[in-house]
Formats: sequence, C-alpha cells, structure tokens
Amino acid sequence: MKKSIHHLYVHILLIMVCGFFLIPILYTLSVSLKSSNTLISSNFKLIPDNPTFDNYKDILFEKPFLLWLKNSLLLTIGTVIATMVVALPAAYAYTRLKFKGKSGSLFLLLLLNAFPAILSMVAIYRLFKTFSLMNNYVGLIIVYTGTMVIFSIWNLKGYFETIPADIEQAAMVDGANNFTIILKIILPLARPTIIVTGMVIFITSWNEYIYAVNFLSDVNKYTLAAGLYSIQGTNYTRNWPVFAAGSMLTSLPTLLIFFGIQRYLVSGLTVGGVKY
Repeated sequence: MKKSIHHLYVHILLIMVCGFFLIPILYTLSVSLKSSNTLISSNFKLIPDNPTFDNYKDILFEKPFLLWLKNSLLLTIGTVIATMVVALPAAYAYTRLKFKGKSGSLFLLLLLNAFPAILSMVAIYRLFKTFSLMNNYVGLIIVYTGTMVIFSIWNLKGYFETIPADIEQAAMVDGANNFTIILKIILPLARPTIIVTGMVIFITSWNEYIYAVNFLSDVNKYTLAAGLYSIQGTNYTRNWPVFAAGSMLTSLPTLLIFFGIQRYLVSGLTVGGVKY
C-alpha cells in the first residue's frame, strides 16, 4: 500500500514537472494563433480570442519556408551521414583494437569537447574564406561533424563494449573478416545506440543557429533557423505570430522522430553512457 502511494506521488510530481516544461510550448502555440502582432498581453489566454490559422498560411505560402525546410533536411541528413561514417569505425577501433596513445587520445577528445564551439568562430571564418566555403553546405557539414563526432564516438564506444568479444571470435573462426563482422554482427546488435546517436546529431544540427546565420548569407540557402531569424530582422518588421507559427512547424520533424524511436532511447543512451 505504501509503495503504491509512493508511486502515485512520484507520478503526480512528474506530471507537474512535465506541465511546467510545456508552458513555453503552449505559449508559443497560443501566440501563433493570434490575429494581432502582440507577444505579451495582460489578459493572456491559452486559446486567444478569435484564433486564426492565417499565420501558418503566411509562413508556408508567403515565406520560402518549404525551401528552408529542404535546405535543413539536406544539411542535417548530410551531417548525420558524415558523422556516423567517421564515428562508427573510430568507436569500434577504440573498443576492440590496442594501440599506443589510445587512452590519452580518448581523453584529449573529451577535453576538446569541453570547450565551447563558439570560441573557434573566427578561425572557422578565416578557413571558410580561404577555401571558398561561405554559403556552402559542405563547410557547415564539416563543422557540424567535428562538433558532434566526439560525443558520437564516446556513446558508440560505450555500447560496443557491452557486446561480448566472443561473438566476433566465433565469427572469425567461421571465416568472417573484420568488415563482415562489423556489418553483419556489430551494427545490428548496436542498432539502439546507433539510432539514438543519429537522433542526437539530427536534433543538434537541425536546431543549430549561430553558424547557419553567420556563414549563410544567400536567402535561398537559409536553413529553418536562419530563415526564422531573417523574419525577425528588424524592430520594425517583426511579426511574432508568424515567427511562432514557423517555430511550431520547425519543431514537428524532431517530434515525429522522437516519438518514432522512443523505444530505443533508454537502451541507446543509458547503456552507452554508463561505460564512460
């Protein structure tokens, strides 16, 4: 009986915490349905008076939102692929191979990951100018990949260490080479952490704002983050309801991905995380 009451209190507390964190989302939804260009009012209502979907029509048909969506998908998917191509073999090598400087290089990567990426902005700008990477998705994919690859290596490595090496040794006895072992054994067994790592890379790249705004100046190459920023360009042209509508639409792909892979979240993050 006491255990049941304890669980009830815990669930009530968790519901309250979830409700608290939903407040900004509900507020944004409310602003996106407003017919007037106001962000804050004294008589706030979750469902505003005279709600309208005109703001969603404006962002979809009056602004190049669909073009920005395509650009974001191209940039984000490219980043996920590039990061996983680098991180998967690196994580496997750190897990199974023995080589000089293994531990030192791992902790060096962790140390590099502790520094804010914004500190390298000037250096990256000079490199982009030198190699003509301004307004180029290749440059951003390289930056995003460098930002996310350290997390990806550590998370994948932690999960790979939970896979018994005996499975690989048995496959070698049967004549399998390293490529076959990775492709047919390791990757299927590590599917939860691969999916979750890919999701984290996707969400981080999808929401990235600083580099996209500074290194993309062509409106036709804007991502969603840069495009929404351009809507709020000056104090005289800001339209908060349209901006809120764009924000709600921008969040939909990540929500769909999250709900689609939620069954992998616990095993994909916790199993890899505890091996740090």
